[in-house]
Amino acid sequence: MAELMNIGFGNLVHTDKIIAIVTPDSAPAKRLVQRAKQEEQIVDATQGRKTRSILVMEPDKIVLSALGTDTLAGRFHELAGSREEK
Repeated sequence: MAELMNIGFGNLVHTDKIIAIVTPDSAPAKRLVQRAKQEEQIVDATQGRKTRSILVMEPDKIVLSALGTDTLAGRFHELAGSREEK
């Protein structure tokens, strides 16, 4: 069953499409965001706040979130745990 995860400010992503959740501080992550912007493959869900995490999604989409990677990873694991209980 498909799950939606809140990534901040009422924005939701499909958990089955998440490939990785990374911090935006490294040079490779910054290049990834820049390339996605050039190719119009980015969704900015920060509502004007600082980007604290980057979600790499399939197929070839990048989602920016103002929530930290630890927060998003915790939410992801909570959803995965509830899925296993069913």
